[in-house]
Amino acid sequence: MFILESGMKTADNPKRRLRNVRKQMERSGIGTKSQQALQLQREQMKTEHRQLSREQRDGEAQRRFEMKQMKKKEKRRGH
Repeated sequence: MFILESGMKTADNPKRRLRNVRKQMERSGIGTKSQQALQLQREQMKTEHRQLSREQRDGEAQRRFEMKQMKKKEKRRGH
């Protein structure tokens, strides 16, 4: 028998045991503190980059929309 953290007993299944070990390893985190700090820094840079590129994309879309509106207005005015 194998006892889990929740106190339940399970069969001594090798696949289940392997799955449980993998889950515990994922919870504990990977690498040293410096590696975790680098990973956190990468994630922060990624979110900043996403936000900046989204703002640029939205700004470009707004500019194109305004140009289209001006063009439409000019066409309606005539020559």
